[in-house]
Order: sequence, then structure tokens, then C-alpha cells
Amino acid sequence: MPQFVTCLAVSFVLSIGVCRAQSVLDSILDVRPYTWWGAMVTEVSTGDTLFMRNVEHSFMPASVTKLFTTAAALDQLGPDYRYVTQLYADGPQISHALQGNLVVRGAGDPSTGAPGPDHMDLFNAFADSLLALGIHEIGGHVIGDDNAFDDIPLGADWSWDDLVYGYAPQVSGLTFYDAIVEVEVHPTQPGTPGQLAVTPELMDYFIFHNRSVTLPRGQELEEGHAREPNSNHITISSAVPLGYSDPEELSVHNPTLYFVHGLRTLLDSRGILVRGKSVDVDSLATALDYQNARVVARHTSAPLSELVATINKESHNLYAEHLLKTLGVEYPDLEEDSEPGSAAMGVAAAMRTYDAARIDTSRLQLVDGSGLSRKNLVTPAMTMKLLRYMALHPDTSVRESFLTSLAVGGKDGTLEYRFTGNAAGFRRVRAKTGSLGNVSALAGYVMREDGAMLAFVIFANHFHGRHSPIHSIQESFVNSLVQRYN
Repeated sequence: MPQFVTCLAVSFVLSIGVCRAQSVLDSILDVRPYTWWGAMVTEVSTGDTLFMRNVEHSFMPASVTKLFTTAAALDQLGPDYRYVTQLYADGPQISHALQGNLVVRGAGDPSTGAPGPDHMDLFNAFADSLLALGIHEIGGHVIGDDNAFDDIPLGADWSWDDLVYGYAPQVSGLTFYDAIVEVEVHPTQPGTPGQLAVTPELMDYFIFHNRSVTLPRGQELEEGHAREPNSNHITISSAVPLGYSDPEELSVHNPTLYFVHGLRTLLDSRGILVRGKSVDVDSLATALDYQNARVVARHTSAPLSELVATINKESHNLYAEHLLKTLGVEYPDLEEDSEPGSAAMGVAAAMRTYDAARIDTSRLQLVDGSGLSRKNLVTPAMTMKLLRYMALHPDTSVRESFLTSLAVGGKDGTLEYRFTGNAAGFRRVRAKTGSLGNVSALAGYVMREDGAMLAFVIFANHFHGRHSPIHSIQESFVNSLVQRYN
């Protein structure tokens, strides 16, 4: 039976070791006495708790929220779950022309047209399918159907300051290029505007106001980015010195329209004439009739296990939000008064997993999938139960997909530059990081040489100043675990 190992509850020899460890770990956290710390360490297989501080108090978990999202997704959807995006021809084909609309029916896949050299491959594949059918002209519109999800594009209580940036993207049942645009300002001559480089090259979807300025060499770079609400009017006001550039990922308004605009642009480049417009399904007066349309192409995503690895290693907010809403689509809670495909329904569906992990869900407050919201509240004890549930999951594929999705200390993801060099945790730590203003979190596992695992949770809330000193304390804490419980 799992227990909390105290100085009075175990043998004299073990109690001395455990109490010394408790004292050492306490002293590490006490370097920042005015930070609100919550921490817990448990031996995974036995459930014996080796350290705890404020384990029943609520903390903002930041991106450690993604552990809850991905655990529920793997547990319920399974590692082999895939999204299927379908292309429909809504109308008859006469000679080389489709006499009707071309419709892309999204399934909530967050990875369509993901950033990278292959981001147009999906559109090219759709064009190949049309050309193979002899279609060289679309008489109607190119329509994007995002109704797999609700029409609320942002998470609850996301900060206004974040919404221009790519880490706070709009969520849609149909998306392209992570719902971002990459803009880089290159200096020209001091006192003159910088030169903008934009990726993907869909300049006509945006209106850029270039108010950047080039500074003399040696001056400090100052970033400036803004996007008017509910528009793609983007203002760049960065001051960039010679010898530097200012790259930034910015969020895009209406990812659905972004997708169909990109598709229409590609079709035009492939010699397929579109006579109509790029249209978001929400602007149509009548619902689409799929009964009388035919599928002309399909795109299947990578398996969920790969998407989860992207979420947990890279802390990918968009993917996490999509997974949460997908849970609401696939396994809605019929007693929940929320729309399937909504974040609220996704949370309701995810509660089944948390119940199975024996988490007290009456005290668990989650409102988004990524952790951007400061309304998310969890305890170290809840997080520990989730970690043990997934590490001991009866389905080997679920267990392995979760464990291997985590960043490895000193190797990859958000831990690539932590636990480096001679650190005891180098390549021995698998964990998820979390960061918001005045919030830092780290939760995961320490792999012992004998194959056993320790699970740990470290939350820091309400601290002042930079995150780097908090990171150092977290790393010292975990390195000490590796050294003491190897």
C-alpha cells in the first residue's frame, strides 16, 4: 500500500536517510523563501512518498497542464488515433470543370500544413487528386468547414498581451501552418525601415504596416508587434540594429480562411482555376449537404503518439488545445451542458481519465488544454497521481507513448539546455516544463540505473523576477534526487 515515508513510520536506518533527504530538498527550495512552493516525490512502483511540501494546495501549473491533456488523450483515444481531413466536390463535373464548390472538411487535425519545408505538401496532394480526375476548373468557391470544433478560438482567460504571438494561436477545426505567420525583420540602413521576410508567402492574406527602423550597430534590439483584433492587420515596429534580425511567430486571425486561402493560392499555381472565393463555412447562409457531395481526396494525420510527443517535448500550445477539443468530439459527456468540440466538453471527457487515476476531480480546475490560462489550478498530489497512473498504465502502448513524449534532460525539447554537462540529471530526467509570468513548473520522472522510477512535481508560484533562478533551484532539486536515490 502506498504510504508517506516519515521518520517515525519506517525503520531507524531508512528513516534517517529519508529525513536527511527531506531536509536537503527543503533547503534547496528555501533558497527562495518568498516563493510559493509545492513539491512531491514518490517511488512509482510502490507509491511510497519521499518528499512533500504543500501537496494539497492549489497551484497554477502553466504548461504542466499538457500532462493532463495528453494523458487523457492517450488513455481514451489511444496512441494510434489519427485525424482524417477530407476534400469534397460539391457538384457535378462537366468536362474539365467542377460545377460547384470545393469543400475541405476539417476533423480538428492541428498538424495540417505544419511549419517546415513541406508545409504545402497537403495542398499539392489535393491538387494532384483534382488533376487526376481531370478537374482544371472550380466553378464555385473553396470552402473551409471547421465545424468539428466550436467557434470559440481562444482559451478561457488567456492574456490579451499574448494574443498577437504564435504561442497563443486561434483554435479551429481546420487550420494551417500552426495558425501562425513567421515574420522576420532584417536591418537595412540606419534610420530607415527594416525589410520584412514573411513565411508562408501568402502576403495577400495579411496587411502589414512596416514601422520598423534600423539602428546603428551596437544598439539594443527592441521588439514591437501588434495585430488589430479580429483582423490580419499586423504592425511591426521593431527597432533592429545592424548585425541582428528580429524573427517572430505571430498568430493569425481565422485559421480556417487561412487554410482555404493557401489551398486556393496553390491550386492557381498548379493551373486549376477557381472562379469563386475563399469561404469560411460560418459565412454560408445554408448548411453544407455532404450527402450529395463526393470525396475526392483524404489526408490522414500522423498517429496521436507523434502529436503528443510534439506537445510534451516542444510544449506546443495549439496541438494541446486541439487534443482537448477532440476529446469532447469523440467522447462527449452527455450530462455536460456544453457543445461537443468545445474546451469545456473536452475537460468533461478528460475527467474520466482523472477519475481512473483516483484524482479528486471536485478540486481539479482545468479550463484549457495548454496551460496558458491562469484559471487552471491543480495540486502536486493530483499531478503525482496522474504521473503514477500513466507510468503504470495497463496498456503498454499508452504507457510508452506517454513516457517517451517527455523532454529528456540535456537532450531535447524544452529540456535541451537544462540538466546539461555533468549534471546528475543529464539524460536521466524525463519531464514537462511549464512557464507563465510568476509561474514555473517541472514534473516528470527520474530514471534510476536499476530501471525503477521516481516521479516528481515542483511548482513555483508568485515569485518575482526572472525564471532562471527558479529553474536552477528546480534542477538542483532533481539532481539531488538522482544522486540520493540512484
